[in-house]
Amino acid sequence: MVVRKQGDQFEVALIARYDRRHRLVWSLPKGHVEEGETVEEAALREVLEETGITAGIVAPLGIIDFWFAVEDRRIHKTVHHFLMRYLSGEINDDDIEVVDVAWVPFDDVSSRLAYRDERRLVAKARGMLGEI
Repeated sequence: MVVRKQGDQFEVALIARYDRRHRLVWSLPKGHVEEGETVEEAALREVLEETGITAGIVAPLGIIDFWFAVEDRRIHKTVHHFLMRYLSGEINDDDIEVVDVAWVPFDDVSSRLAYRDERRLVAKARGMLGEI
């Protein structure tokens, strides 16, 4: 979760993409760990690839563990989330999988996110904003 401070307000970088049912869903940037990467390195790389921005890790936020089905097989996914501070770059949706990106006011993030587990991370991050 990349956070920046704009004036007296915090904003979070969100991405929109189509899910397997072809619905537009907003979520936190995330992705796969490539061979030789740590989860922290993967998180920073995915943020850059999906949003065009560079961030720095402030603290771990939590792990989301879930299953989903693709065609006739079940896939297990574990996502490590981190609270990150915006460092540089212009937010963009150049990633082919990303339909839109936006800086969303912190107080509006939970209502925009599609996934309950990510909304829980936002609630946890609220108490850590002083570190940004």
